[in-house]
Amino acid sequence: MSNDIQSRDSQGRVADAPSGHWVYRALPPRQWPYAQLARWDRPIGWQLLMWPCWWSAALAGLAGAHDPLVVFAPFPNPWHLVLFLIGAMAMRGAGCTYNDLVDQDIDDQVARTRSRPLPSGQVTRGQAKLFLALQALVGFLVLIQFNLFAVGLGIASLAVVAVYPFMKRITDWPQLTLGLAFSWGAWMGWAAVYGEVSLAPALLYAGSILWTIGYDTIYAHQDKEDDALVGVRSTARLFGERTKPWLSGLYSVCLLLFVAAFAVAGVPPLAYAGLAAAAAHMAWQIRILDIDDADQCLKLFKANTVVGWLIFAGLLAGGLVA
Repeated sequence: MSNDIQSRDSQGRVADAPSGHWVYRALPPRQWPYAQLARWDRPIGWQLLMWPCWWSAALAGLAGAHDPLVVFAPFPNPWHLVLFLIGAMAMRGAGCTYNDLVDQDIDDQVARTRSRPLPSGQVTRGQAKLFLALQALVGFLVLIQFNLFAVGLGIASLAVVAVYPFMKRITDWPQLTLGLAFSWGAWMGWAAVYGEVSLAPALLYAGSILWTIGYDTIYAHQDKEDDALVGVRSTARLFGERTKPWLSGLYSVCLLLFVAAFAVAGVPPLAYAGLAAAAAHMAWQIRILDIDDADQCLKLFKANTVVGWLIFAGLLAGGLVA
């Protein structure tokens, strides 16, 4: 069987794209490459980008439980949640398109990615750049709905996003840079409410970074053989057989930082139930992880959206008793 048949099916889907997704039923085939550039058929990316935003918004609502100036307290502002949802989808798509432009030469050498729209020639670099600009415009229109401080904070995140694709070439810790970018919402939810940041979102941001390093290490184990051949560096390759102890440490400190963020924000005790459930889920991930089973690594990576839901649900529960 040829590499082309192995990497791309007869309908033009890329090797790691899910079959039967609504994207392929709703869109004409000529638009599929753009959906693949934005990863619309793989929602886990925007979900993981969204969770720190939603956690921060909920934490801000609880912190302002007795502040008459905080609208919707002790719950998160629902309009902010909608904006963060749309923004996460747009900016995750823009980020993936940008990464594909930067990584085209690497993607062409990796079995799982060589069938993506750019290395396979389904779109030109010019078309991808235009699509990137359109997605970034949507993200900007979302951003300007917030206060000026939050707008400036959001724009500042682009510096981290811009350097991320290059990190895998120069450091064993590209997942750290991904964490800096994907956790930025921990600042944004709080800034959207208060027009400033403080210790609580800082602790939430730090914890989210460690969470991101953990789940993306699991994800990176899918490609470790190809990465070694083409010189791509990652924490999966760095940790190797020590991945489970590393994950235990990363997730443990992550949870301690979340506990500290909750304590500083003064959330009710019930909110910690979500953290306890998230801790159990993380422990389950580590216990069953087989770093040599690529399919399982992908499933466990995707399972981290459950962590997002558990923590967010705990914060909402806290609002019921605040």
